This record gives sequence, structure tokens and C-alpha cells, in this order.
Amino acid sequence: MGKTNEYQPDRRKFLAGMGMVGAATIAAPALKAVAAESSTVWAEEHEIVIIGSGFAGLAAAIEARNLGAKDVVVYDKMPYFGGNSTYNGGLFAVPASPLQKKEGVQDSPETMTADQLKAGRGVADKDLLLHVAKHAEEALRMTLDAGSEYFPYLQQLGGHSVPRTYQTTSASGAGIVQPLVQQCKKLGVQMVTRAKFDHLIHDEEGRVIGVQILKGHYFGRDTEGSPVNIKAKRGVLIATGGFARNVGLRQAQDPTLTAEVPSTNPPSATGEALLELFKAGAIPVHMAYIQTGPWASPDEDGFGYVSNYSIYNFAHSISVFTRTGKRFMNEIADRKTRSDAQLACRDDAGNPLPPITITSYKHAKEHPTMKKVLKYGVGWKFDTVEELAAHFKVPIEPLKAQIEEYNGYVKSGVDEQFGKPMEKAKGKYIEAPFVVIRNWPKVHYCQGGAKVDVLARVIGSDNWKPIPGLYAAGEVTGGMHGVSRLGRCSIPDCMVMGMTAARSMMKA
Repeated sequence: MGKTNEYQPDRRKFLAGMGMVGAATIAAPALKAVAAESSTVWAEEHEIVIIGSGFAGLAAAIEARNLGAKDVVVYDKMPYFGGNSTYNGGLFAVPASPLQKKEGVQDSPETMTADQLKAGRGVADKDLLLHVAKHAEEALRMTLDAGSEYFPYLQQLGGHSVPRTYQTTSASGAGIVQPLVQQCKKLGVQMVTRAKFDHLIHDEEGRVIGVQILKGHYFGRDTEGSPVNIKAKRGVLIATGGFARNVGLRQAQDPTLTAEVPSTNPPSATGEALLELFKAGAIPVHMAYIQTGPWASPDEDGFGYVSNYSIYNFAHSISVFTRTGKRFMNEIADRKTRSDAQLACRDDAGNPLPPITITSYKHAKEHPTMKKVLKYGVGWKFDTVEELAAHFKVPIEPLKAQIEEYNGYVKSGVDEQFGKPMEKAKGKYIEAPFVVIRNWPKVHYCQGGAKVDVLARVIGSDNWKPIPGLYAAGEVTGGMHGVSRLGRCSIPDCMVMGMTAARSMMKA
């Protein structure tokens, strides 16, 4: 097994054989990703090789086994399974779901796709969105079969035209990841941690025939691990997530996303597998479209407790800029609109001044996360508006006037300030005692990545055709959601495209 730079002559032969002299400039970074099959020493061989153990990788593994695959392996570079999916909020949008039918909600895959296209601002991929929406109920069923539990009601969240979102009872993606991991083990899927993907291995015709894995990898400890070559009979699925924690890479796409903007993702969301896909010739799509979550808190790390609390309560709350005591946005506008408005909240020196979100205690307590928000000191309860204003140094009279004005909108059902839909705020006046949290956006999701088709095949930049043997699913792919991903749609995206990749590989 040679070092990566030993593969370079083979890549040049491959490019010449493909008549790609003109493309060599584009493909040059791909040199280390290619090896001649005859010179490769294989340590292992598996029917299907999956890189990444989040929603997409786990769904692919289960689907492949259900379709008859006898040898499926999942690798993850971390010492645990689930990746960023574990940090997910556990909110799962499903059109035409059993709960919608029970509650009499009229919905369809086409309606959900229309909502997503609107959020995507004209550049989302309709074919991919519709494919996911049509199969989302199958993905939900897979989680239920594995043992996931959801609250017995639906939520209608920002940008969705109808209630269609399930919430795990754990209020996190772990409520899906853990049952899926157990289901994988039950089905005999080989699950390997501390195994970092390094690069793809091609045969002389350009087909992806395996990967090099660094086994014994210790993330963040300068221990890369020992390289081993893994052969894949049917194909390789890359399902490694986005690059939200790679500040340099994300700032290269969007200079506003400096280290000043934290992330909900775990430290492992660094995107090196995505860069390897590009080296192998994958088409980059929408890399500058990076979503921030307006429901996050500067007072806790990662996704935390405030995120789900805010998502539930925004509809009947007011967000206030502490310098003015006034609202500054529609609290349930799409994510980008709200994040941009929050990032504009600054002090005189231009430093971040996180706005506050005020909710009546009697309504805030309806969501189970409120107790944890208060318990862990990332939210505060106040008996009077005077106490609230003093704590956050908000001008009292403008704040009182704002609350009175907003309560008028609750009564009339029309938000004359920002056009917020008031159906979910009906009868829910802003009254003492209050629960208050601070919000500040965090980098949450990277819409950009490698281009795939509706069969989850990675499309190559040299000929705009699928790269043989190479599949991708989840946040490592790009183009599906456009400028702004509609909230609650990452779980169906990841799971459906993971299942799709498995189906494609089993037919290959």
C-alpha cells in the first residue's frame, strides 16, 4: 500500500485515456484520489461501503440490508455514531403523514415542495425536493420501525404552509439516531468508529472501487490513524455532512461567517470528505449558501435547549432589540430573513448585541424544554416588565408600548408591524410573568456541496454524467435547497437520499 502521491501517474493515465487534456487543470487536485486497481493492496472487501453514520448513512445501511445486501459496513471518524444528526433538533417534516390524516390536515408532496421552493428563492432543485417529499413517509416509517418515538401532535413551523412536522420525544436527533444504530446492529451492519475517510480509489476506467480509511483515528489529537484500503463491490456512499465548523472554508464562500458566528454542529463537521469529492471531479453547487439558525442562543454551545424552545415559542412571542425596546422582525419569517435581522443588532462599536425573545410564562411552559432552559441558566423568568427591562437594560417605556401594541395585533389577528401570521398567537397575549431568552444565529446547515441526481449518484464535472460507483447523500451534497433550506427538512432529505443511494447501489 503506497503513499497517496504514488497514485499520481495513474491519474494522469486516466485523464489521458478519457481525452481530458483540456480538463487537466480542473482535475489536477484529484491526483491523490486515484489509484490503479492492480497496484492496490486491499485490506478488506465489502458489498457496500458507507462513510458517515448520520441519518443518511444509517438509513442507507438499513435499506441496503432490507434489500438483500449481505455485507454492509459504516465508517465514522469519531468515537461515537451519529455525527451532526445527533445534534439535530429531531423535527421531521412529512407530507401526507398519518398524523395529518388523523388531524384532517390537507397536504401533499407537491405542497411541501412548493414551500421549499419558495424558501429556496428560485434556485432550489425541484426534482430532488419532490423526490424527497414523495418518499418522506417511507423514511418516517423506517424510524418508527426502529423504535423512534414522537409527540402525538404536529407543529407548523416557519415557512411551512400547514402543520406537518413531527417532534421526537427526546427533542433531539438522537431520538432517531440511536434507534437506527441499534437497528443497523440488529441487521448485522458492521459499524466502525475512529475510522477516518482519506480518499477514494478508482480503477483505470475511472470507476470508484474503494476507499482508503485511516483506522485508529483520534479526532483532534494529531493521531491520523493507519491507512487501509477498503474495496467496495457495489459502490461507495459518502454521507459525511457539511462543513459548518470549518471557519476558513465557510468564510471563503461567505465572508460574513467569521468566527464571530458560532455553529450548532459538532467540531467534526469539517468537510474534508466533501473536498475529496471535488478532487475526484464532483461538481460543486451552491457552496456560498450557508444557513444560520435564528433560534439559537449565545448562552450555550451547539444546538442546546434554547433552539427547540424558540422554535416552538416564536409564533406567540416577540423578539426585541434591547437598545430600542422594539420588535425588529417577523418572529416566524424564514431562517435567512430572521438571521440577517439578528446579525444587524449591534452596539455603537459594532459588537454583537443579541436580541431577546419574550414569552408569557403560561404559554412557554407548554413546551417541555422550558424547564431545562430555566434550569441551566440559558433563560430567565421575570414577574414584571420592570424586572425584565432592568436585567437586559431595555428602555422601559418603549418596551411597554411595544408589548401593548403587539397585544393589539393578537386581538385583531393582524400584525401591522411585520406581517407575522397570527393564527398560532390567537389568544396568547404577552403578559407577566415572562420567560426571556437571548437569540443569536449560529451556522447550522450548508446547502452547498457535491451535485447528485435523483438516484443519489455523484455527477462529474468532466462530462456531467454520474461518476461510476460513487454516491452521496445528506448535507455533503448541494443544490437541493437553494438559498435557504426550509426548517425541519434535513431529516427527510438525509434519510430519503440515503435510502435512495442504497436502492441505486443494489441495482448497480
